[in-house]
Amino acid sequence: MEEIQSHSENYRSSSSSASSPASRVPSSNFFYLRKQGALRQPISFEDSPDWEDNNTDVEVRVEEGGDSINTATTPISPSLSKLNSGSLPSPPLPEGAVVARKIAGAAIVWRDLTVTIKGIRKYSDRVVKSSNGYALPGTMTVIMGPGKSGKSTLLRALAGRLDDSAKTYGEVFVNGAKSSLQYGSYGYVERKNTLIGSLTVREFLYYSALLQLPGFFYQKKSVVEDAIQAMSLGDYANKLIGGHCYMKGLPSGERRRVSIARELVMRPQVLFIDEPLYHLDSVSALLMMVTLKKLASTGCTLIFTIYQSSTEVFGLYDRICLLSNGNTLFFGETLACLQHFSNAGFPCPIMQSPSDHFLRAINTDFDRIITMCKTWQDDNGDFSNVNMDTAVAIRTLEETYRSSADAAAVETMIHRLTEREGPSLKSKGKASSATRIAVLTWRSLLIMSREWKYYWLRLILCMLLALCVGTAFSGLGHSLSSVGTRVAAIFVFVSFASLLSIVGVPAQLKEVKVYACEDSNQHSGGIVFLTGQLLASFPFLFLISISSSLVFYFLVGLRNDFSYMMYFVLNFFMCLLINEGLVLVVATVLQDVFWTISTLVFIHVMMMLSAGYFRIRSALPGPVWMYPVSYIAFHTYSIQGLLENEYDGTSFAVGQVRTIPGYQALHNVYDISPDNDSKWRNLLILSLMALAYRVLVFLLLHFCVKKNSSLFRFVCCKLKMNE
Repeated sequence: MEEIQSHSENYRSSSSSASSPASRVPSSNFFYLRKQGALRQPISFEDSPDWEDNNTDVEVRVEEGGDSINTATTPISPSLSKLNSGSLPSPPLPEGAVVARKIAGAAIVWRDLTVTIKGIRKYSDRVVKSSNGYALPGTMTVIMGPGKSGKSTLLRALAGRLDDSAKTYGEVFVNGAKSSLQYGSYGYVERKNTLIGSLTVREFLYYSALLQLPGFFYQKKSVVEDAIQAMSLGDYANKLIGGHCYMKGLPSGERRRVSIARELVMRPQVLFIDEPLYHLDSVSALLMMVTLKKLASTGCTLIFTIYQSSTEVFGLYDRICLLSNGNTLFFGETLACLQHFSNAGFPCPIMQSPSDHFLRAINTDFDRIITMCKTWQDDNGDFSNVNMDTAVAIRTLEETYRSSADAAAVETMIHRLTEREGPSLKSKGKASSATRIAVLTWRSLLIMSREWKYYWLRLILCMLLALCVGTAFSGLGHSLSSVGTRVAAIFVFVSFASLLSIVGVPAQLKEVKVYACEDSNQHSGGIVFLTGQLLASFPFLFLISISSSLVFYFLVGLRNDFSYMMYFVLNFFMCLLINEGLVLVVATVLQDVFWTISTLVFIHVMMMLSAGYFRIRSALPGPVWMYPVSYIAFHTYSIQGLLENEYDGTSFAVGQVRTIPGYQALHNVYDISPDNDSKWRNLLILSLMALAYRVLVFLLLHFCVKKNSSLFRFVCCKLKMNE
């Protein structure tokens, strides 16, 4: 403790020059947003409020048999902050007055909450350590701390969204009862925006409402309009979200608000947001927090994480939970946190944002700056104001909080909120699986019709490929000498047209990410996603197959019969369908554009080498090339079926008296079967392969997407651990 006191005195003296009355800038330049019921004059950050007055505390009372929670102001201990949040001043309430209002929110309480995850920390598996706190309806509770302090883990633990590898100890209460949050009673917004850029804001929210809510379509339009108004998106409702296919779209702040509005269509009672200010500038951040403050005023319980915020944004918080390396350094009202740092010997200097000051004191990354600045001086003197050991500051703040009246008041409030059970949060109905499949199919069709870069461009490229190959191999005739050249034309067309499916990798990756986001919030499912995606791809793939096949078929001069031509189209359609499944498999496993494209090119080259064109299949080396590559290469069955379709029932004259059948003419060029039904057997194999790839995608979606893991991230983590 002597070391802690010495460092505290050192920092207190180093910051006194900045906070002394002689050097102060007038406090009116640095004002804090007053809370409701407070006086109109501003409070400067360096002027700590007087916590010894006979202020009031908040008592929460849950009425039996009702759906409301009454908040009453009673003269209790001065431990908690006595000011409720609100940027606009209001007349002070009479002493003992009771304010009752109907709310849609819920009281969330966590007590001695500990979360352990193996391998995520270098020295300890405990990510969150014995955290206590609560969140009340109509308020904003922020979890703040430096990177890797356990903010997102605590948020996920409260929402019940931790991975299976995480173990949770402690208790989480919802309205005084130990129960998990039901579907529809809460919303969770991830840190990164996962939106569909080719849809407008209103379309995106409407399709989200159709996926989430039961009932008729017309009933959901009012819900969408309410969400648009709640997040102040009225001016952007008919604009494309963008950010895809070179579309400019919405600014980052509006895109972030669209992500939140997606969860509001369920009208949740509790809303969890991971970093609502992620990648936002100061103006967008303030607008975001004012919008969330307006949302909280309707009664919704808001809990979110924040890394850092500006002065104005900080003034909008109701309560703050300060974490560092999983330890709770403070929980309570925002103004009380300033007093807590001052009591611990780390007062907030003038002209410094409280959040900056908090993170400066508890972020261990600043130790590197201290080492660099020890011998570095500028024109105004040394850098003594940053000469503070963060490890000592963290221990000081933790010890001070444990013995403070704030910690005792939190325990008292937790006891009051959990001593009696309130109304339970009921699960809301879901849309049926058939409705979700129809919605996803129609949405995917709309996306395909608008994203020219990945869908219409692919159609154009396939048409150009068919035109190039067809003109290069035109005028072959039907003699015996043209058999080898005709085999080459079919092989080149099938192989390179299949390779062009790589153009759709970014679009497929985007669909996987959208599915992961919707599935985590129970808006979709693996079977629903795959069925909708498969049905939506049928028209587009059939359009590619019939347009490019007809161009190639007539330019090369294949058999002039409608049934043979339709088999060619159907065979090529199955190849494209298999390719879609193959792209989804690799994209789901790797979840990275560069590695997905590289892997797909390698796989296609391997399949082309073992397809039997460069070397007859029966002559391929047994290990690897014959077994198993030639058997899993769809090129093999597709080209065999097309050649059997072309030469079945044909014969070629050898000399003037002898003829040979078509399959014998191909004997030295390509292996085909003399059986008349062989081409249909190959088509059946192609159909089964397309189905097998979809089943494999379903399994991978469960293990890679639901587990939030990928082979690419796994390898990167292993490399970092080895370093």
